[in-house]
Formats: sequence, structure tokens, C-alpha cells
Amino acid sequence: MRSDGDHPAGGGHGSRPGPELPVPDFAKVFDEAPAPFLLLTPDLVIVHANRARLEATSTTLEEQVGRHLFDVFPMNPDDPAPDGLRNLRASLELTLETRRPQTMALQKYDIPVPGGGFEERFWSPRNVPVLDEDGEVVLLLHRSDDITDYVRDREAARAAVASGKQWSERVQQVESDLFERTRELEELNAELRRSGERERRTARRLTGLAATASALATAETVPGLLERLARHGRDATGAEAVVVALREDPQLALTFLGGPGAPGAFPTAHLPLTSDVPVAVAARGRAVLGVEDCRYAAAVPLPGAADLPTWAALPLSTSGGEPLGAVAVGWSAERSLEVDEVQLLEAFAAQCSQALERVRRLEDERRRARATRTLAEALQRSLLTDPPQPDHLQVAVRYLPAAREAQVGGDWYDAFLTPDGSTTIVVGDVTGHDREAAAEMGQLRGVLRGVAQTADGSPGHVLASFDRALHHLGVTTLATAVLARVEQTPQERGSGLRTLRWSNAGHPPPVLVEPGHGARLLERPADLLLGLLPGSARGDHEVPLLPGTTVLLYTDGLVERRDEPLDAGLERLRAAAEDLAHLPLDGFVDALVARVVPEPDDDVAVVALRAHPEDRPAPKSPPRR
Repeated sequence: MRSDGDHPAGGGHGSRPGPELPVPDFAKVFDEAPAPFLLLTPDLVIVHANRARLEATSTTLEEQVGRHLFDVFPMNPDDPAPDGLRNLRASLELTLETRRPQTMALQKYDIPVPGGGFEERFWSPRNVPVLDEDGEVVLLLHRSDDITDYVRDREAARAAVASGKQWSERVQQVESDLFERTRELEELNAELRRSGERERRTARRLTGLAATASALATAETVPGLLERLARHGRDATGAEAVVVALREDPQLALTFLGGPGAPGAFPTAHLPLTSDVPVAVAARGRAVLGVEDCRYAAAVPLPGAADLPTWAALPLSTSGGEPLGAVAVGWSAERSLEVDEVQLLEAFAAQCSQALERVRRLEDERRRARATRTLAEALQRSLLTDPPQPDHLQVAVRYLPAAREAQVGGDWYDAFLTPDGSTTIVVGDVTGHDREAAAEMGQLRGVLRGVAQTADGSPGHVLASFDRALHHLGVTTLATAVLARVEQTPQERGSGLRTLRWSNAGHPPPVLVEPGHGARLLERPADLLLGLLPGSARGDHEVPLLPGTTVLLYTDGLVERRDEPLDAGLERLRAAAEDLAHLPLDGFVDALVARVVPEPDDDVAVVALRAHPEDRPAPKSPPRR
């Protein structure tokens, strides 16, 4: 098997690598061509003129570019038969209409000369259309050789013959010179056409490369990356097949992204990394370009590979040089690679390397995040215990982790009985989203439970005592919380009434859903966050709690959105609570969460309490899920 890896412009089948050829500068070729050239728009506005044209017409680029052809070269008003320019216009229009080159007969049209007036000139014109990919004319190439000297010599020769002088040799020489000039011009035209085709091919490949780069930038998994390469890789390289080989030491995992025998399919195979097959050689870090060896296809058990005799393989590596694998492209005909094709393949491989490195880094981050999330969520759930179910009060709790894998926070809920028999419910949120926040949440939840069991006073008094205790314990974290307590005096017990008393430390307001009265936000002035000013006093608020009333406490993940104000989220929650109030408490909580935040961006903790009439048994919520 032969490899041209050390010669970027490797020769074709059976050829030996030669010296690297320069890339032609076709703009310079145009300017230096000996024949006069004009580039025109389809509206006959002059785009460019080469040096020979400027010298033949004694003009400058500034006098021509951007102006209409027949404004720069008007008809001679003193010419009795100014047909030359009319014929030229007709030929240009025919070229536009047919999209084919037009060679004109010899024409006479005079040109303006510096200082005023016109000079008689004779020309041999040819008009060539330049087409875009859709076959539309984008430019006209107008070649017009100044043959005035030839015409004058020919006329002089004819006059001499007519007067008896034998100038036939002179006439033949002039005509021979004109023929030679015409042949040279035709060769130049052919080269321009070939260069135009190369430039169009390169433009198509560059467009494909740009589309590939955009597509690869959106991939987030290796399968997604391969799917995008299957759709764009062949357009970017001009090849019939693309194979991606990823290193899985000590072997390569090969994926055939379309091509002969496998259109649109993704057949795979494995190959030892030590193999001498070009794609394995490239995976070890050395490019293999211009390879024509069917043994390569035979050594890769992929459908259709044996039908492609020419392959090129390039290494894939990280920005730090760590090998990732290789990418190989195959063509259906034996061929060698030109310099611009090698450069394009190298750019394509660089794009693949960058995308693969980025995707693998994302996958590693997701794996680490899942591990972190699992640990933190297990810790968090272990601290969120099942609530009590006191007589005629039903409590339901929910905890929803954020949809984002790396997001874990300090949201918590709690529900417990205090020594006086009151039922207390709490939600809180420690600032931050990491394992430390989850750990601090557990610490705060435990301290608050202890304070609530020993502090004799209202919810505001309990939160103030809790804030001071955190300060004395050296806990510097900030947190928001709502602590609510259901109280019932002997007189209220006789009428089946209760009182909801609560205190709010910088947290979203509770929601109260009363039968027959809809849902409302218990918006009262909130006190400072916990941990901000530990010595500050905290207030209490209260409302009657009628039988059938539901109280909802929640963390901000239920209502906050990045793209809308908080008031919009609060109103969405209130409306949903009012609409779903007829459901049993557990169904109410599940339906509410599903409607308001189907895929939470942040952790969500919810605790709901419903007061049932005391003259009949109350339902109980099952253990938390």
C-alpha cells in the first residue's frame, strides 16, 4: 500500500510526488493578459478593465469603472455609418439571452481621444458570459483586439497589389500574426474558463464547509455529531463517502456516514489501532493523502467501501494534541489531490476535531454532573421527611429537582407538630445552587426544628430566635423562608374554625384557596432574609382558616422565569390553584406543579395544607414520593 502522507499534494495513481505548484493569481493573470479585456455587468456597466484595454483606449480605470460601456465609448457623431457600436450592443444582448459566447466579425468603431475628437479604430470582438451555479449570467467578459494596424496594412497591401507591387508575403505575414494572436487569446479564454470552474468548485466546498461548521456547533452528543457529519460532510469535501474513526484503545470504532452501498445508513465496524490501514495510520497522528488502494476498503468491513479506489485520511486531535481518532473521505475515481483540496480537507478535519473535543467535554461534564446530582439529591431527599397528618388537617409535600443535571440547590420543606399541639409548615431556600447549599439547607432545617420546639411564641418570634441562633452558631449563609402555624382556640374548635398565622423572611407569598371564594396571594410586607440582620424583629400575619381551605407554600422555582417578571409567575400560580381547587389535595398538588412548571429550571419544594371539616373523617396523604 502506498501513502503520500509526506507530500500534501500527492500524485495520482502511479505518479511520483513532484514539487508543490503555486496557486495561480487569476486577477493578476487577467490584468497582465496581452489582449484587451473588459468585465461588464449584465446591465453593461464596466466592472474592471485590464492594462491592455486601458492602453488600447488611452483611458484609466477611474474613467471606466462604474460607468455604462456606451457612456465611456459613445458613437462618433461625425461617422457617416456608425454601425460598430450598434453591432456590439446587439452581440452583448445576444450573449445575455443565449448564455453562450459570441464571436463578432471585424468591426469599426471610433473611440474618443484625449483632448477631444475621435480616432478611427478597427476591432475583433468576442463576448463570453460568466455564469453562476444556477446558470444565470453574472458578468460579461468582453475581449476586443485592436486590429487597426492589421486592417491598414491589409488595405495598403491590397492597394499595392492593385498598383502592381507584389506584397503578398506582407499580407500573409499580417494574417499569420493575427491568427497567432487569436489562437493565444482562445487558449487564454480556455484557461479562464477552467480557472472559473475551479473557483466555483472551491466556492461550493467553502460554502459546504461553513454549513458543516454551523451544524457541528449545535451538536451536544457524539451520535448527534455523527448525524450532522452525515448530512454535511460530503458536501464540504466533495467526496462520495465519509468515515469517522474514534479511538477506543486498543481499537478504532469506525462509522460509515453514507456513501455507495450505505446511503443514509450508519454501519459501523472495529479495527485494531495498530493496523496499517490508512484510517488507523491517521488515528495514530499521520495524515494519509491521495491513497488509491482497495486493500484499505477490504480491511474495513463497511458496505460500499470497496467501491471507492481513492481515499484520504486525516488525524483528529484535541487542541492540546491528544489523539481522538481520524476522519477519512473516499472518491469513486482514481485521482490526485490539488493543494487547495488538501487545505480544505485539513480545515474540515480541524472542524471535526474541535466539535468532537467540545462534545466529549460536554459528555464528561454531564457524567460528573449526574454523579454530583445523584449524591446531592440523595442527601436532600434524605432530609425531607414525610409530614405528620394531624386530625382533620391533611398535609401533602413535593420536591422536584431542576431539569438541568448540574443544578442542585438548598430548597426545603418541613411540617411538624409543636408541643402545644399546633401544626407548623415551613418552606425555605438557601442561596446558591451546589452541594454546599444542599448541606447548609440540612443544617438550617434541623436548627429551625429545634428552635420551633423550644421557643414559645408566634411564627415571627420563632424566625427571629432562629436567626439569632444561626448567628451564634457562626452560620453565615443567607436564606428565605415562610413559617406558618395552624392554631385553634377552644372557641374555634366548637365552630370548626382555625387561624393561620405566618411570618415571611423575604420569601414569595403563600397562596390561600377558599371554597367559594377562589385563590389569592397572601401578600403582606415581608421581613428581611435570614442571616442578613440577625437582631431584627419579625412580624406576624393571620387569616381565618375555614373548613375546606387550602394553604400552599412553595419555593421560587415554581414561579420564577428568566424571561418574565415575577408577578406573571405569581399570577399563573394563583390562577392554576383556583382552577384546580376542586381536586383532592394530592391530586391538586400534582396537577398544579405539572401545569405551572412542567420542566423546572430550578429546584421546587411545595407543602400544601388543607383544613377539613371536623364532623367527619379527613383523608390522609400517602408518604412522599
